[in-house]
Formats: sequence, C-alpha cells, structure tokens
Amino acid sequence: MKVVALAGGVGGAKLADGLSRALPPGDLTVIVNTGDDFEHFGLHIAPDLDTVCYTLAGLANPETGWGRIEESWQAIANVEKLGGPAWFRLGDQDLGTHLERTRLLKEGVPLSEITARFCAAWGVKPRVLPVTDQPVRTIVQTDEGDLAFQEYFVHRCCEPRVSGFVFQGAESASPTPGVLEALAAADAVAICPSNPWVSIAPMLAIPGVRGAVQRRPTVAVSPIIGGAAVRGPAAKMYAEMGIEPSAVAVAAHYQGLARGFVFDAADSELESEVARYMRWVLATQTLMRTPQDRQRLARDVLDFIGANCK
Repeated sequence: MKVVALAGGVGGAKLADGLSRALPPGDLTVIVNTGDDFEHFGLHIAPDLDTVCYTLAGLANPETGWGRIEESWQAIANVEKLGGPAWFRLGDQDLGTHLERTRLLKEGVPLSEITARFCAAWGVKPRVLPVTDQPVRTIVQTDEGDLAFQEYFVHRCCEPRVSGFVFQGAESASPTPGVLEALAAADAVAICPSNPWVSIAPMLAIPGVRGAVQRRPTVAVSPIIGGAAVRGPAAKMYAEMGIEPSAVAVAAHYQGLARGFVFDAADSELESEVARYMRWVLATQTLMRTPQDRQRLARDVLDFIGANCK
C-alpha cells in the first residue's frame, strides 16, 4: 500500500515515524509544511521539516519532540551573553543543519534536493518532500496585528488572540517536483495529527495540492483530545475564532477533503457527531507517548484505510 502523509510539527512527525515503522520505505512519502520557515541570523530555518526529519532519523529530542537529542547550547548562550536575540533556541548540532542548508540554498540547490541529501546522511528511509521549493510564509492575524508565525508561536508564546491566517506566497508557489506525482500514485493519504490551521492549511494552499488530496482516499487524524491539543495552540486557535475545540471541530474542518477520520477513544461519545462530517470514523488511542504508540496508531490507521478506502 502506497501512502502519502501530510505532516508538520511534533504530532505529525510522530505519526510519520509510526508509518515508517509499519510500511516498507518505498511505500511512504512524507510531504512536509514549509509555511513556518523563516530567516534567523541570516540562516534558513525550517522547523517542521527538521522536526519530521530528525524524528524519522531517531535524532529528535525525546523530551521536547523538536531539536536534536544530546544537544548542547554554547552558541546561543554566547549570543545571549553578547546581547543578541536568543528567543529562538538554536542548539549547536541544529545550528549545523541550518548553516549547511543556507550554504546550499545560496549555491542554488533547491530545498527539496537539500532535504534528500540530509535524509540520506541521516539514514532516513522514506521519501521526505518539502511541499514547495518556493518561499511560503504563514502570517498569523491577531488582535495585536499581523505576526510572522515564529514571532507569534515562539517569541510571543502564542499569547496574542488569533483571528485568521495568511499564507504569503502560496498562490504563486508550485508543489515540489514529486509532490503531485506521489499523491496521484498513492493508495491513500494520511493527514497526520498536525495543527490544521498552520501545519496542514499552508500545504493545501499551494496550487494543485488540495485537489490532488481530494482525488485520493484520505484519512485525517485529530490532534485534539478531550477539547485540548496534545501540543501547541490548535485548540486555542479554534476557540479564539469562535469554534469549540473538539474532534468534531477537526472533522468539520476536513469535511470535503477527507473521507475517513480517526480520533481518540477518550472522545468516543462524539462518534455520532463526527460521523455527520465523515464517511468512515474510528475511535482509538491516538496519544503517542512512545515509539510503540506511534507504530500502533500507524497500524490502526493503515488497517482503517485498508478496510474502507478501496
């Protein structure tokens, strides 16, 4: 079974890792959000892309879910001592990733090719594709004005009240070579439990991507359990835009895009409401605390696809 996963953030990275453990490497393509990429210290930082790649490589910090395992922080500590901006915590090993990526970009190497080289060096087996090689930047509309995503998410700790999102450059960007082909060849698409607003929506805004996903049997996994996000501001965003955060809200969000929906068994009483928006529904344990949890959820998702998406 050939599967394409749409992923961003820690939750998306974890399910992508579970799928990589459950599928032969050639059967999984992971398409990753680049809307939260930004320039910092003159370097191209790609947080979602790095989180997914580090996780697939077994290099991610198991405590935070992002950054590198066994990291050190001497460079950023010195920046802070010298009075520089230290709000975005770049570890020393992580800094090496950004230095080399930026060097290659300046030489004209596309982001997708750089990602392929890095994955080969790290031993990542599935194909990982940034959704586009062109700059797309997520702008968060708030009660304090428009904020670049990392300014809102990291520097401001998600405190400003959200009213909407803009994906700058999306309308003129094109999918990375291989993205549309992978979607067309997929037996199914899995939308990982990533933030629907800022991890998945920027990818769907790239011309051609949403339509390609709609044409395939697609299953979405909810990032919200018991009205709260496992990580990040997804639930806060729903609430601030006047939508009660729940698995039902996520199902409604993906109506018309996904045919199947997977949500946590803790919300099983919502199954009839979820079913108003989805053709097939599955309540199971979606919280991924361990690598075994990731593989178990991946197996549940794949079995669900196999039973319904034919």
